[in-house]
Amino acid sequence: MPAALAALAPRLGLPPAKAVGIDDTAAAVLHALRRGEPYSRWLLIFDNADRPEDINQLIPRGPGHVLITSRNQQWRSVVETVPVDVFTQGESVQFLHKRVSNALREVDAKRLADELGHLPLALEQAGALQAEAGMSVEEYLQQLQKHMSDTLHMPKPLDYPLSMTAAWRLSVSQLEQQLAEAVELLRYCAFFGPEPIPVDVFRWGPKEGVDSGLRQILDRPLLRSNAIRVIGRFALAKVDPDTRTLQVHRLIQALLRADLSEAEQEGYRKGVHLLLASAAPGSPGDETNWTRFSELVPHIAPADVASTRDPKVRDFALKMVRYLYMSGQHQTGRAFVESFLEQWTQDSGPDDPHSIDAQAQLGTVLRELGDYPKAHETDQSALARASEVFGPEHPSTLFIAQGFGGDLRALGDFNEARRHDEEVLRGHAATFPPDHDELLAAKNNLALDYALISSYQQARAMHEEVYTASDRMSDISKVVYLLRYGNLARVVRLCGDYEDACDLGEDAHAFGVQELDVEHWVTLRTAKDRSIALRRAGRYDDATQLAEEVYERYKRLFGPGHPDTLAAAMNHANTLRSTGQINAAFALAKDTMNRYPQVYGEEHPYNHGCAGNLALLHRVRGDAESARKLNEQCLLGLDTRLTRDHHYSLTVAINLASDLTTLGELSRAQSLSEDTYERSRRLLGETHPLTLGCAANLSVVMRRLGADEKAEELLSRTLDQYRQVRGPDHPDTVVAGEARQLDFDFDPPPI
Repeated sequence: MPAALAALAPRLGLPPAKAVGIDDTAAAVLHALRRGEPYSRWLLIFDNADRPEDINQLIPRGPGHVLITSRNQQWRSVVETVPVDVFTQGESVQFLHKRVSNALREVDAKRLADELGHLPLALEQAGALQAEAGMSVEEYLQQLQKHMSDTLHMPKPLDYPLSMTAAWRLSVSQLEQQLAEAVELLRYCAFFGPEPIPVDVFRWGPKEGVDSGLRQILDRPLLRSNAIRVIGRFALAKVDPDTRTLQVHRLIQALLRADLSEAEQEGYRKGVHLLLASAAPGSPGDETNWTRFSELVPHIAPADVASTRDPKVRDFALKMVRYLYMSGQHQTGRAFVESFLEQWTQDSGPDDPHSIDAQAQLGTVLRELGDYPKAHETDQSALARASEVFGPEHPSTLFIAQGFGGDLRALGDFNEARRHDEEVLRGHAATFPPDHDELLAAKNNLALDYALISSYQQARAMHEEVYTASDRMSDISKVVYLLRYGNLARVVRLCGDYEDACDLGEDAHAFGVQELDVEHWVTLRTAKDRSIALRRAGRYDDATQLAEEVYERYKRLFGPGHPDTLAAAMNHANTLRSTGQINAAFALAKDTMNRYPQVYGEEHPYNHGCAGNLALLHRVRGDAESARKLNEQCLLGLDTRLTRDHHYSLTVAINLASDLTTLGELSRAQSLSEDTYERSRRLLGETHPLTLGCAANLSVVMRRLGADEKAEELLSRTLDQYRQVRGPDHPDTVVAGEARQLDFDFDPPPI
């Protein structure tokens, strides 16, 4: 550097180095630059400067500018720095088009850029091979996969002194000379993913089972910190002190791995498995642990955790799946657990405890994703294996049995689900103490069954018991707590206590937003139920805004075919109808009804219930005949699956009676209304909203048939009950008082 500075002397009117020597000439140049004589505008570039202490005294502080390029991240503490990262995808594609030709297809350019991690030097070499040798993208990527080191060695760029392979090997060689432990640490990093690696994984490392090289790194914090610092200096990893992470480029990782034998690779990979397992926090149900869990997720697949046979690492793998489920990352959880299950079954057999547990986790994730037939098949197989391997009352068997009850609900077998879950609850009661969370979970599931067979008061009592016990638990997962809180709010609504349901729903929704996230899957489910309660209570403005918001979030986050998206869509359609937006409601209800069989199958009760909503809209749009035909089909389907003595069947029957009334088939309408009214009184109670609505509609039919006295008596009694239960200003009270027919819709609950 002094010689390079001395070479500037003639440009500044100073004596050349030959006259006074290099050091004195360099000092004179620096003095002239500081004074700004003869030039006050100058730029001095120190390219690839290694250590700040080497050149600090050679940097002139004057009117001009100094630009320093360096791989050493220590410069950040010395001068103002601008990080120069790899190319963006757009820049990579633009570079390749310029380097190769515009004939390179966009999709090929993107694929090549992604595989090379957008590293400019690697892109230059790849572009050269294609431009000069005519190698296709497919052929290059195949060579890269099979012979990465050789592929990245040729050809050497014309305007850069080293190939990619030579450059990284030189850096590793220099690193090893300075601190051999840093190379050891770097090799472990090569078996993580290319995403940022939490430095703390090397602090929380395992106490046993690792080789001496890793043990030194784990046991000597100062050595570890020095190794990370030196790795950053040689730019073999991006070290971020703010996030306490280091990140090794995917090509550097691949080249490091390629220089190791298969046995060495396996050793490092096992070490990474132990590091990941040791770094995992406690319960995946504890939301305070989610940040650390999320830092580990990108490294599960690249580290090939599925290949482990270590029980501790397999426990960790299943814990990661549970975290992904609880946090709402269900597709990622499915991909992970399917890979675990396939590999573990192959390595250890289907009766291995971890294989069975993985199968159980898969069933849970599949059910939440709405793949109900596959969830049922998976859980049925897992339950049979667990019963044989563990015994029928083992905690793992009981956990799978809980999930199987959910599968039965999802398939529409509500009564079978109830019978199954009653048996499961007996097994839990014999295995767990009264205040155990698993016992509460079994009670919660049975309460869901009771609600699905219209035993609302029984369901409410059990949900209240579960929620009260959960509210007293200090270590309960917030996800589980909110699920149970939301279940209570929903069953209170189903009992007809709309204002109480609104209050509970508001509190539950606020809890979800504050403690989880506004877009967490359980918060969204709670918000959807709260919107329904608001609509039932006649608070249409609040209901409409929330229903639309929830539906749009569901579509964006989970897609249009997810079960919760479908439920949110139907709620939104019902809200649109309630506020007079009939055509928009019809279009949305029709689209949603067409999607339901794809998730639940043709004869599921939810399909018939949602079709009943569309039938209602047909009549509201003036097509009572289409409404009648569709409602008759729906009622037949519901009667077959659920019998007439069910809330869903009675809802459709009330609307069918209104269709008949509109079409002038008054005798049939009266007969159907009277039967529905009596069934509703027995099933739901005298003052349930459905019972009151049925009574009000029956009075309309009676009046049209000329039975004015009986109609007036029934209506008067019904209006008194409406005013007492709903209030005088509730929309249903108003409609009944005006002797108009009341309409009823269906909102599918979660299973």
